[in-house]
Amino acid sequence: MKTIRIWLASSVLAAACAAPAQDKVFSGPQPGEKVTPFKVVTMTGADAGKERDFVADFKGAPTVFVFVHGVERSMTPLLTVVDQYASERKETLRCAFVFLDGDRVNAGQRIPAVAGSLRLKSPVTLSVDGAEGPGNYGLNKQCLLTLVIAKDNKVTANFALVQPGIADAPAVLKALGSMIGDASPPDAEALRERRMAELGAGKGRPAADGAMRMRPAELDLSKLDLGSERALRAAVQALTNEVVRLRAELAAARGSAAGTAKRDPAAQPKREAPKGELPGAAPTDPRLLEMLRAFIQPGNDKARVDAVLKEVEDYVKGNTDLTKQAVDGWVRVLHLKYGTEYAHAQGQKMVDRFKK
Repeated sequence: MKTIRIWLASSVLAAACAAPAQDKVFSGPQPGEKVTPFKVVTMTGADAGKERDFVADFKGAPTVFVFVHGVERSMTPLLTVVDQYASERKETLRCAFVFLDGDRVNAGQRIPAVAGSLRLKSPVTLSVDGAEGPGNYGLNKQCLLTLVIAKDNKVTANFALVQPGIADAPAVLKALGSMIGDASPPDAEALRERRMAELGAGKGRPAADGAMRMRPAELDLSKLDLGSERALRAAVQALTNEVVRLRAELAAARGSAAGTAKRDPAAQPKREAPKGELPGAAPTDPRLLEMLRAFIQPGNDKARVDAVLKEVEDYVKGNTDLTKQAVDGWVRVLHLKYGTEYAHAQGQKMVDRFKK
């Protein structure tokens, strides 16, 4: 079934790409535009369950609105870095996390779990407008995160992040610092270290698996809008992401099936491996799998690729099992030629280092 959906998504993508398209992804109000009031329900703290309008409440103060369409493990460091910076600059900077979900009942259970797992200090809320978010904001649901940074109710910076990660932190922190007059904002690593010291968390400790299972809905091909140049650009990006996501899931499923057979030889009769069997295997570690998905994104630049690979090396360092999973995972995606040419070269270098 996934193979059929990949073919369908690829076919529509090919048709969409017949018209000129750019890599730029748009989501939410752009720099220079006004932020307008919208309603949310507070999910945590003493005000849990109450409706609020932070645009009105903050009265034009410097603010970062973090719109969250879905949560993946690879993006959590960025969320916590933004939260920590806002906490340290709370006298001059406001921050609000706005989750977007069409199922208000289930979201009411999942979102507090995510907030508790990440120990977010800023208000954590749910948009009353469902998965699309505030109607006049034009949020792109293919972006896991949209950060709208505003002062005097006018947008000063916008970050539409399809596959967000810690590599996005320097640009975000620079934009926040520029808005509040902080010429030398701390780097992401310093913020993470201070946060861990404050909260008593172990370095690199991942959040609980159950809290990390919020994912954006699968792309509905029938609802793509190709009626304008801007909509076409968004559709091309969405289709590209869908093809990559489905291929990764298919590879992971094949890897899991192969892994099960290896662990249980009695599950099937002994036979020679087929000539067409893929090398390597999908990682079983959730965090490694998310890093692998981040690595194969076709829109990654060199800095993003380098950041993902560094995160992998830091994560598996000294752990034989994780190192083997990383080697197997990268061998597979390199064989399939997923990702950019630069990613292929750097990924192979990492594999070679791990094999020494």
